[in-house]
Amino acid sequence: MSDTGVTVKKNQDFSEWYVEVVLKAELADYAPVKGCMIIRPDAYAVWEKIQEVVNQKIKATGHRNTYFPMFIPEAFLKKESEHFEGFTPEVAWITQGGETPLEEKLAVRPTSETIMYDMFSKWVRSWRDLPLKINQWCNIVRWETKATKLFLRTREFLWQEGHTAHTTSQEAEAEVLWALNMYKEVIENYLAIPVLIGTKSESEKFAGALYTTALESIMPDGKALQMGTSHNLGQHFAKVFDVKYIGEDKQDHYVWQTSWGITTRLIGAMIMVHGDDKGLIMPPKVAPIQVIIVPIPFKGQEAEAIEAKTKEIETTLKAKDINVTLDNRSEYTPGWKFNQWELKGVPLRIEIGPRDIKNGQVVMVRRDTGQKIFVKDSDILTTAQQLLTEIQDSMLVKAKTILADKTITVQTYEEFKQIVESKCGFIKAPWCLSPECEAKIKEQTSATIRIRPFQKEETKANCIMCNKEAKEVVYFARSY
Repeated sequence: MSDTGVTVKKNQDFSEWYVEVVLKAELADYAPVKGCMIIRPDAYAVWEKIQEVVNQKIKATGHRNTYFPMFIPEAFLKKESEHFEGFTPEVAWITQGGETPLEEKLAVRPTSETIMYDMFSKWVRSWRDLPLKINQWCNIVRWETKATKLFLRTREFLWQEGHTAHTTSQEAEAEVLWALNMYKEVIENYLAIPVLIGTKSESEKFAGALYTTALESIMPDGKALQMGTSHNLGQHFAKVFDVKYIGEDKQDHYVWQTSWGITTRLIGAMIMVHGDDKGLIMPPKVAPIQVIIVPIPFKGQEAEAIEAKTKEIETTLKAKDINVTLDNRSEYTPGWKFNQWELKGVPLRIEIGPRDIKNGQVVMVRRDTGQKIFVKDSDILTTAQQLLTEIQDSMLVKAKTILADKTITVQTYEEFKQIVESKCGFIKAPWCLSPECEAKIKEQTSATIRIRPFQKEETKANCIMCNKEAKEVVYFARSY
């Protein structure tokens, strides 16, 4: 692998291109521990921005952040059999502390429902204690056996998990949809990635949930990526962990619960959807650096004028909360800097040389299109703000085009298999709701039902597998 620059074309070897971009743009690296990754500062800054936005939204609706231990007693997981069976293959266990064998195995947090709900049973006593709305930002360990894929498939990852308890099923259902749509707004408006929303099939739902809603997007290689989930847990866990309250009617009632989460795989999606053969393209709203200023070196009085002007622009942009960096390193040429900042995906570059000083202007270059714009000194701030908004918007439009292009409707199983093998993306197909048909399709093609959309379409053909009457049109795809 070359030390600088991306050497693999995105449309020729997508997987290798992705690895090169992640490593060379210094977003992450492989950890010394097999299956784990190190998140480097630029990528962590994106995660911090996601945290900031989500925190604003959840706190505005009465949710509060908390923290629970990462060690979960085996007995807690075993309390709910469906949940336990769903996670057991991926659980990392601790059996010894120091030199002392443990009396009971401890799971390293694969998810927090069980330990949280044990505490809910102590905290919830009366209807006055509800709704209970808490959120946790933490790490998760699931002992993946598949190949490590930075940000997408690692044994440890970061996530956010919201957990709520309510007095009625209607409140819980409203919470599920609120979280789902909150994620949709964050993913589309900040990461510029369009998503489909709907419910999961029974076989694909979260273990122990009444039902699961999800956000799915398609990557440029035709594989689907689950971007987030929001689960209605019903009263299932409440009955297992005895989470109940005395209602206004003086009777005991079990609570209705939800859980919902997103992970650092969102960063992987951002890289795949927006990157090109030069490297990253960061959406301005989450970019660690939104504007890079690169002076064109010169000598004498012109050099002093260039230096003064670049610092003035830096100060002006910072005063308006634009994340700007002045790259005045003398040991690198402007061309080298251009390539480096394009690799890192900085949305907007400002170039200033002797000619620009003379003409009272700067040159602005968009990372997404490469377009060069000559901007008068008096218009620098307003043009920079305008371009950052245009870049953000145009990135979403372009991504929506990819989603549309990679969504195909089929009527027969032969069509379905051909599209799956051509790695097209989402396949809209009629389904009879039979789990047996779903399982056969998965076994034969590795494609799964990604989304059962909320907005039902008219079924114009029979089920693609059994040819019996179809009940729904659903979205299939192979996935990460």
